[in-house]
Amino acid sequence: MAKKAVNLSVDAELLAKAKEMEINLSATLEEVLREMSREEERRRWQEENKEAIEAFNRRIERDGIWSDGLRRF
Repeated sequence: MAKKAVNLSVDAELLAKAKEMEINLSATLEEVLREMSREEERRRWQEENKEAIEAFNRRIERDGIWSDGLRRF
């Protein structure tokens, strides 16, 4: 995976604390950005598919699911 150098501004006290705790800033930033990206993708997918999800839920409430008569639990 290609890496790119960036310039960031970070609260000085927070940076000192992270260095004191030997926190890898690059790895931590990458991890947080990945998680935030996944969350945003989920949010956008849910928003884009909101109407279909609601229609599906209404149909299930009205008709049930296909296995309702087969389940024994």
